[in-house]
Amino acid sequence: MSVPASGLHQDDVRYLAMRDEIWRGLAARPRKLSSKWFYDEAGSALFERICEQDEYYVTRTELALMREHVAAMAKMLGPQVMLVEYGSGSGEKTRLLLDHLERPAAYVPIEISRTALRDSVAQLRQAYPALEVVALNADFTEPLLLPRPHGPVRRPVVYFPGSTLGNFNRREAVDLLIRMRQLMGPNGRALVGIDLKKDPLLIEAAYNDGAGVTAAFTLNLLARLNRELDADFDLQQFHHRARYNVMRGRVETFIVSRCAQRVSVAGRPFAFAADEAMAVEISCKYTVSEFAGMAAAAGLGVTHVWTDRRAWFAVVLLEPHPLANAEEIPMSIHDAKDLSPDGLPCVKNEGKKEKAQRKKAADENVDEALEETFPASDPISPFVPAKPRQH
Repeated sequence: MSVPASGLHQDDVRYLAMRDEIWRGLAARPRKLSSKWFYDEAGSALFERICEQDEYYVTRTELALMREHVAAMAKMLGPQVMLVEYGSGSGEKTRLLLDHLERPAAYVPIEISRTALRDSVAQLRQAYPALEVVALNADFTEPLLLPRPHGPVRRPVVYFPGSTLGNFNRREAVDLLIRMRQLMGPNGRALVGIDLKKDPLLIEAAYNDGAGVTAAFTLNLLARLNRELDADFDLQQFHHRARYNVMRGRVETFIVSRCAQRVSVAGRPFAFAADEAMAVEISCKYTVSEFAGMAAAAGLGVTHVWTDRRAWFAVVLLEPHPLANAEEIPMSIHDAKDLSPDGLPCVKNEGKKEKAQRKKAADENVDEALEETFPASDPISPFVPAKPRQH
């Protein structure tokens, strides 16, 4: 006899939503699980350690960029903004922005994990007692309504740091940008962090640190299933694999079975073949022009781009009025000769013909990325306490 959802305890609903999505992912061919399942308490602690590894350039590069350009960002956003952050932000990047905004009207973190949201809000209310903090315990990939702060609001600004957008395939990312445009309204703005394309060896090393912290982080997903879904994964019989797919411009992370084996998850058996790979995360890298094309598909225009000194990372300002020409995008980079307006790294002594051929190849890579091998995931239950990777 089935129990109606209205008669279930919230924890039961959360458990069933997680179980059903995990079952679907394990039954799929090829198998795939969402990266949102990385982030239980143990996974979040491991990710903090990843950010400290020498190979993982992403977090420290974005932070250096923010320190250098946050005053200019705040000036362009203007006074009395309602800052809406995708994810709970009590870290230095969020505080840098709040410190530089002129009379911010409110701060609205949108976070699906109640624990992370509660901790973040408590820290920010203590640090900013005069700031109105209105927390939304919700999934930012779903339709949302913004709260109405007590004070006047000039415009909402969506803040999406950390290159988290790269954890979504192109179709999902455009859908998320569309929801962002709907949320901010006609007068809103958005600040989005993106990881830029660079030396493939540098990118791949960031997801395969020598200390093995990223591998432990990946395999903790299986440990979480053991804890929460009564699974019996033997972590010694699986290993982490992350490779940068140059043609698709993304890191693809898998959990690989070392041998033929059977496991049980919430009472349901699953058989793995030796060397069978299960997809668990993608981390897309972009050129500025690729990201501008995605934004335009969502009805957003790129109005300014800030990059770090080496053009490894960018924070992009978006508004709901797309520019007619991507070449007109204003950029603030430490050394402009290192990045051409189309977002491709400059090559010394390169002629027009060679550059055209290189840009054509980059555009073909974007077309390749449209043929996603990671289909859009099932809708995330608003009750599931998990989130995609925030870098």
